[in-house]
Amino acid sequence: MRRQVFEEEHDAFRGTVREFIERELAPNAEKWEAERLVDRSAYVAAGKYGLIGFNMPEEYGGGGVEDFRFNAIIDEEIARYGGPAPALSLQNDVVGPYFSSLASEEQKQRWMPGIVAGELILAVAMTEPGAGSDLAGIRTSAVRDGDDWIINGAKTFISSGINCDLVVVVARTDPDAGHKGFTLFVVERDMAGFSRGRKLDKVGLHFQDTAELNFDNVRVPSANLLGKEGRGFYHLMHNLPSERLGIAITAIAGARESWRLTLQYAKDRKAFGQQIGSFQHNRFLLAEMDTELDVSERYIDRCLQGVVDGELTAVEAAKAKWWCTEVAKKVVDGCVQLHGGYGYMMEYRVARDYCDGRIQTIFGGTTEIMKDIIGRDLGL
Repeated sequence: MRRQVFEEEHDAFRGTVREFIERELAPNAEKWEAERLVDRSAYVAAGKYGLIGFNMPEEYGGGGVEDFRFNAIIDEEIARYGGPAPALSLQNDVVGPYFSSLASEEQKQRWMPGIVAGELILAVAMTEPGAGSDLAGIRTSAVRDGDDWIINGAKTFISSGINCDLVVVVARTDPDAGHKGFTLFVVERDMAGFSRGRKLDKVGLHFQDTAELNFDNVRVPSANLLGKEGRGFYHLMHNLPSERLGIAITAIAGARESWRLTLQYAKDRKAFGQQIGSFQHNRFLLAEMDTELDVSERYIDRCLQGVVDGELTAVEAAKAKWWCTEVAKKVVDGCVQLHGGYGYMMEYRVARDYCDGRIQTIFGGTTEIMKDIIGRDLGL
């Protein structure tokens, strides 16, 4: 069935994204994979193609288009490509909205033009060594000192942690206020006391610069407080649904490409004198995968329309996130199995997808946390 959520302008934008991938990413894929780091120039190139900040105000260089369907197209095409790429979902879906919705006029003038141009790379620092999905366990502190704040603490699993220029740091400003005791601060690259730890050696996504960040008496001016003091937790909750929907979109688009390549492999590979896809068991597996991907994609499209209509809830985004990432995990695992021994060889994309995609049921909120959100909404 034709996807009805996208319009003509979205189809044209998809062509732009594909051109960007073909011209700017694919020729550098081998180099970035070997270096385990995407070069900063990729962000600048994305900015020139209009793939960063299209959802930011025009007066700061953005596109002025707040339509999450454009975000979805970028997420889908990069997932289908499957190679080293700049973290555009982080820029557009996750961190960028904090600046669009919370930044003061002065902050927008100071930072937005650089963000849109791809010259300022963003990160958000929530997770800590002792606090993952349980954000209430955050111990990083910010203490007022005159007109400044002094930040101390450590963060881990921070995407774009090596390349980032601006980090939205979640810090506890009132230890006795519970959820009302968190505030967001923007820590800049060269601030004294801010340092990057090791680039983490992950199972997959080796080209992404996931890192540890340390804050040792980092003096941050009040002008870098983002949003309202004591409202950090609520600001986070407001932006999490778009992040989770973006993860769901990426998961299904990537798994669909794994399935497509596996379908072709099942037609080409022969065993016992016939195509391996012609065996009833294998044919049924491929049919099941195709169906599950289609059904998941339809729910994603409904969620996308919900964003456009201003109706998507945190619970609906949680449903999309856990379901789609679990389906993707199941599909890619099945694709590895259908490839046999070749599915375990890193020269085959399906093996890389198996490693790269495993994190999707974990980051952005684990499957278990998503189910808990849904269950609480049911009054349980």
